[in-house]
Amino acid sequence: MNWSKLNTLFPSRADQPLLWLLRLCALTAATVVLLILTFLVIESRPALRDVGIARFFGDRSWHPTEGEYNFMPMLSGTVYCSLGALLLAVPSGIAAALFSRWYAPASVAGLFRRLIELLAGIPSVVYGLWGLTTLAPLIGRLHAPGTSLLAGILILALMILPTIALTADAALAAVPQAYLRGAAALGLSRWGMISGVALPATRSGIATGILLAAARAMGETMAVLMVCGNVVQYPDSLFDPVRTLTANIALEMAYAMGDHRAALFVSGLALMLLMLAMVGAAGLLSRGRRYA
Repeated sequence: MNWSKLNTLFPSRADQPLLWLLRLCALTAATVVLLILTFLVIESRPALRDVGIARFFGDRSWHPTEGEYNFMPMLSGTVYCSLGALLLAVPSGIAAALFSRWYAPASVAGLFRRLIELLAGIPSVVYGLWGLTTLAPLIGRLHAPGTSLLAGILILALMILPTIALTADAALAAVPQAYLRGAAALGLSRWGMISGVALPATRSGIATGILLAAARAMGETMAVLMVCGNVVQYPDSLFDPVRTLTANIALEMAYAMGDHRAALFVSGLALMLLMLAMVGAAGLLSRGRRYA
């Protein structure tokens, strides 16, 4: 035990190349993030200087060619899509993790996990194509036009569900067996063990997965661009078309110039800061409990 502790604190000479390689990889990743953030700040400066931050929240609408730069309708569309997707994906993802970990037979559980991993690997454009050709027409039968906030919520929920399910499953697998054996010795039922021991023990791990899923939902571009309708407005119902910040950048960057182009970089900077905040919060939560 003493040897193991010393070996961990003082890596051997054979471990030194790997240690420096890992440090280099970590430094490279951090440098790339800082360079992206610096690039966004530099490109956003003309709009922040000439337009001003207040106008991004106070102008009447988003018409850069007419000197109006309010991106709040698109920010609200982003938030509505993400929150709606989380409301659907969080309980579904946790339920999927509980099923594969506690209720499914071993052979079924393994296949079920592989299917969840397959969902996580499907490109977003494929989800968008399915939503545009299948889901949007189905919604359109209920309420035109079909490409709407509801379509975006459903597509995003399907896309982030694997992240939540796999994170929750990994957190459940890390619960100390002593806790579970103790709960069984007290005569708790299976659900009593899950609700009273397993879920409280995995609280920080599940919260981390939810934050990472929220970051992916807010940063998704192609799928929401294809199914949300791309109308700059505050939605009055789930069936109204909306435009997200990411879709707006993808649609307008090709022809934007001057302050219009810089304003799109302000949108990107706002999203980048929001993502960094979410990832940082996920990192803090993941350290909340050693086994979660």
